[in-house]
Amino acid sequence: MATFLYKLGRSAFRRRRLVALLWVALLALAGVGAATAPAATSSSFSIPGTEAQRAFDLLEQRFPGGSADGATARVVFKAPAGQSMQDPANKAKVAKTVAELKSGSDQIARVTDPYTAQAVSRDGSTAYVSVAYKVNAMELSDETRDALKKTGRDAQGQGLTVEIGGDALQSMPEQGAGEIIGVVIAGVVLVITFGSLVAAGLPLLTAIIGVGIGISTITALANVLDLGTTTSTLAMMIGLAVGIDYALFIVSRYRAELAEGREKEEAAGRAAGTAGSAVVFAGLTVVIALVGLAVVNIPMLTKMGFAAAGTVVIAVLIALTLIPALLGFAGDKVVARKERKGQKKDAEDKPNAGTRWARFVIRRPVMVLLVGVLGLGAVAVPAASLEMGLPDDGVKPVSATERRAYDLLSDGFGPGFNGPLLVVVDGDKAAADKTVSTIKGLEGWAAVTPPTPNKAGDTAMITVIPKDRPSSVETEELVHDIRGATGDDVLVTGATAMNIDFSQKMNDALLPYLALVVGLAFLLLMVVFRSVLVPLKAALGFLLSVVAALGAVVAVFQWGWLGGLFGVEQTGPIMSMMPIFMVGVVFGLAMDYEVFLVTRMREAYVHGARPGEAIVTGFRHGARVVTAAAVIMIAVFSGFIGSSEQMVKMIGFGLAVAVLFDAFVVRMAIVPAVLALLGHKAWWLPKWLGRVLPNVDVEGEGLAGAQDEGAGNGTGRGKDGGKDEDRELVSV
Repeated sequence: MATFLYKLGRSAFRRRRLVALLWVALLALAGVGAATAPAATSSSFSIPGTEAQRAFDLLEQRFPGGSADGATARVVFKAPAGQSMQDPANKAKVAKTVAELKSGSDQIARVTDPYTAQAVSRDGSTAYVSVAYKVNAMELSDETRDALKKTGRDAQGQGLTVEIGGDALQSMPEQGAGEIIGVVIAGVVLVITFGSLVAAGLPLLTAIIGVGIGISTITALANVLDLGTTTSTLAMMIGLAVGIDYALFIVSRYRAELAEGREKEEAAGRAAGTAGSAVVFAGLTVVIALVGLAVVNIPMLTKMGFAAAGTVVIAVLIALTLIPALLGFAGDKVVARKERKGQKKDAEDKPNAGTRWARFVIRRPVMVLLVGVLGLGAVAVPAASLEMGLPDDGVKPVSATERRAYDLLSDGFGPGFNGPLLVVVDGDKAAADKTVSTIKGLEGWAAVTPPTPNKAGDTAMITVIPKDRPSSVETEELVHDIRGATGDDVLVTGATAMNIDFSQKMNDALLPYLALVVGLAFLLLMVVFRSVLVPLKAALGFLLSVVAALGAVVAVFQWGWLGGLFGVEQTGPIMSMMPIFMVGVVFGLAMDYEVFLVTRMREAYVHGARPGEAIVTGFRHGARVVTAAAVIMIAVFSGFIGSSEQMVKMIGFGLAVAVLFDAFVVRMAIVPAVLALLGHKAWWLPKWLGRVLPNVDVEGEGLAGAQDEGAGNGTGRGKDGGKDEDRELVSV
């Protein structure tokens, strides 16, 4: 592989104008396709195989046109002090609002008058109008949402307190300046790392090009492949992350090859052949993690995973072709000015921070290993108390109208009114009445409505109001109790039940997903490192960092520790997607750092360095780049912590902490400590397994002949060298 990529890199460098033109043409073609394609319609959210989904499907058959899984909204009114919602003047204002809502959009299925639906609190202080839509929340048009908001504002101006809740207002959350700050920090880190604006700009430029092609292609194919508007979200996040990382690795290796005296074309070829091999296998691990989301069997997640995997493939191809081409255009400007002036000799003679740290770890591997493992273990302790669910409007900031509507309903009617359960009875009136009696014999309900039959009389709907809030354990127990006390012809659904089933499905899929992703990556890393223990150590280290990150998420968002620091106003369950989402994203990035750092050590070891020298060499050349890549990712993910949306805030915090733990504790401390303790055994591979596994030559042994031909002058390196530093240079 190294020889093929070496030739590819040299060819791209030599034919840089053609390569650059091809990528620009691809970007333009994808852009035109996206601009001319029909507007994407959001796919409906479904969870195959769950009771809540079966209930929705049954309602679609037996109550045609009922829009059982359509979006809902509640316009909540609260009378001023000393007044009641039963006052004639307030009744007139509500009636006007109901009329406006009915005429506000053709996507509205029905609007319920609170005075005929008994939706006025006992003390008369609060009332709410229920709005049902024909389509789900993701398919609502902006015009429909705007009409709903305008109606609320008009009613607010009439002296009443009016707030709007429900999933109809779901939209892209408001973002603060955090994301912009994250990108700025990324640019600053790249400039500090390379000391050159051109070298710093290349990773950002190519990452943007790759994401542009990927997102435009997704947009162009959205209608053909039934891709929802949310499909591109994960693709953009992952595409930017790996795009910057992979380009950073190639540019860094190119500069190292130039520093050893090689000609520019030869340096580009060797960078593609060595660091490029690491990029290919790092990319494969990310693709495995993303495509593996299909195991969960939720169509939306599967599409998001495949779309993001496609963007990763584009990032790999750009790193292997466009980066060498752009390096050809950049010339000497990719090197820092002081290096161009020949002022680097003194710096080369002095060990850098990565070298000093590696030597420290080699001297005290047991201490470093214990501190790293015990430290992450302590942070991971809260993960044992993990409660998964989908946060409701009660965790939104108090500045959001959904949160204020949630609080008004809780105060006026009880917290359960924010998450009603819909019970579907597949039977006649007698079966429905029996179901009502059974439910009333259970604990945890506040109200049970009479059955509402369909025209054929063979199906009925019953609404059950829980006593507690939608995301509480008590409400989840009520759902399970209803399902356990009734037969197979009674199904529980609604947003709350759907969330419970979704959480259970994600929980059930976690272990199979972990086994698939870690297992396949283990086999892949065995091929890369020609070792059994190194991949095993990589997988165990990753699991430790993810569990520690989940522990930190639980401590902040579920327990409330340091919640004020991160803007957490209300604690609650951890988003049920969080564990699998973190495994998929963080696993890919962790293996990026593992592959890039350890392949440099493997390369040194194969070329004759002792195990300790190989570790030092890997850190001397890779620590700075891996640190820069990790800091960039932490900065980008941290930007999401400033979001007004609790779920986005949680994702940003979890990913930032996970990258922090994995890059700086696992890869920078635990990995070298374990390798130092193992010594030669770290690279042990049974002979029979060595014959079975393909030799992909990631460390570039096959480039020895190319080195003699291409490098020619300027290397001047002996094989035995007197000093450790010389031995390290041999390994490069």
